[in-house]
Amino acid sequence: MNNPDKLQGIAVASLAVVVGLIATAPPSFAGPFANNHPRRAEVLHRDSNINGKLSKDYGDLGGHYGQLEHRDQQIHNQERREKNANGGYISKGEQRQLNGEENRLNSRIRADKH
Repeated sequence: MNNPDKLQGIAVASLAVVVGLIATAPPSFAGPFANNHPRRAEVLHRDSNINGKLSKDYGDLGGHYGQLEHRDQQIHNQERREKNANGGYISKGEQRQLNGEENRLNSRIRADKH
């Protein structure tokens, strides 16, 4: 015969496993959408361009390469934190802020290059 306490214990354990699987699964909207979201893609593309400029102009930056590279890494880390906080994408406001920071960094690179 079936023991009701044993069945209840199995049901509770099964429920715990299901809840654990649901809790560790990424949000349904995060998948490929998160990796290819247009706002993220644009910010990351601009960041890649800045990295290319820094590498190309390494010797022409008036000794500020390390500072500029550090600032670029800070912007990249900020994008990553905001993406993680928003389930895989960045908001329009965050995109605007990151673009502004990238614009200022580009201006500093141009100013140091001359």
